[in-house]
Amino acid sequence: MIPMTLAEIAEATGGTLADGADPASLVTGDLSFNSKTVSSGGLFCCLPGKHADGHDYAQQAVEGGAAAALATRPVGIPAVLVGNVLTAMADVARAVAHRYTGTVIAITGSAGKTSTKDMLRQVLAEDGPTVATPKSYNNEIGFPTTVSQVRQDSRYLVLEMGARGKGHIDELCKIAPPRIATVLGVGSAHIGEFGSREAIADAKAEIVRALPAHGVAVLNGDDPLVAAMRADTDAQVITFGTGMDCDVRARGVKIDEEGRPSFSLRYGPKVVRVQLAVHGRHNVTNALAAAATAFAAGVPFGRIATALQRAQLTSGGRMDVHRHGRLTLINDSFNASPESMEAALEALQDVAGGRRMVAVLGEMAELGDEAAAWHDRIGRQVAKAGVLQVVTVGGKFADALGEAARCVSSEVSVARAGDAQEALEMVRGLIKPGDTVLVKGANALNLGVVAEALLNS
Repeated sequence: MIPMTLAEIAEATGGTLADGADPASLVTGDLSFNSKTVSSGGLFCCLPGKHADGHDYAQQAVEGGAAAALATRPVGIPAVLVGNVLTAMADVARAVAHRYTGTVIAITGSAGKTSTKDMLRQVLAEDGPTVATPKSYNNEIGFPTTVSQVRQDSRYLVLEMGARGKGHIDELCKIAPPRIATVLGVGSAHIGEFGSREAIADAKAEIVRALPAHGVAVLNGDDPLVAAMRADTDAQVITFGTGMDCDVRARGVKIDEEGRPSFSLRYGPKVVRVQLAVHGRHNVTNALAAAATAFAAGVPFGRIATALQRAQLTSGGRMDVHRHGRLTLINDSFNASPESMEAALEALQDVAGGRRMVAVLGEMAELGDEAAAWHDRIGRQVAKAGVLQVVTVGGKFADALGEAARCVSSEVSVARAGDAQEALEMVRGLIKPGDTVLVKGANALNLGVVAEALLNS
């Protein structure tokens, strides 16, 4: 963290110093809400939880290296006492962002945020010290924690911004105002919360409206709802996609025998062939978004192209392809929206390359009144993709997915599991040497344990 004294933290949060706390004591490490992973000189945030209260672990945090705590009551260590710890975390992050002189980059979209962020982080790191959201910590807890990780010499701060309702992104932008804002796409994720794709687009557009006039909006030119966001800002606009009108575009997309895409990256008069190290055609869009964002930040063309070819998806559970003996496993289990499910099935076909395909597919969450229709559509695509063995996980919508697959093809064998453990037992009995297995579903289903167990067996 950019160093702050306890007195400055108290001023930023409207808090008071606990008895015995030295106003001049410096906090130099990050915000942390886990006493086991505090950084040296950091600020431990005593968040209340369902099963534990952070206030009870303050002493352990100090023993682990924390300089002080944010708390609502005295905890026996140096602390800033506040009315609400979560609100105070945002206040501290806002104060840090105000002192930060580098470039703040914000990314949102219904799918692909974390994959794009992973690639962008690796591209920008070639240009200067870069801090980026770990994994997909893009909510009201993870966001301020990420902002606190920035240092005085950090050139770039890359922040994922998720939204579960109108105004969420706007609030995050008020904590760390972006100079560059990237919008990947408007899909059906969380449509049960928003009600329509147009409402989702309006919420995502908050990231563009937060830009200053000297900022840059990086927009998916292939998505009409995103492209229309140019009307929401006076900032410069750079578009990316496959359309001829896009500023940063891909042409001649090809898939190699491993299921990895390559394409010609074009920006202005410059063009170069890029072979990605990641799997899945959909990652062409994510790579274009990362490239366009890096162009907006002023990174040279050659440096971007070289870094993109080396970039990996480091956050886990996203198109992780493993060769394990004669089994090929695609672990895409972190989460599932309709669009990402479709992309994963397409990637399964590319990676399998004609080999037998098995899919462990969990229900998709937060689709509201459209849930049944989407599960029916995905089930039909499973069959059309040529998947022969399917294990669905969940309740009635898992049944709908399986039934739709059977309606399209009588060759599809479908079994339903109630949870991840049951799914693991089923798929172990189904797979054969040479199979390619996809594991994907809503995060709450914890299907990552299926992928991990298959790899370790």
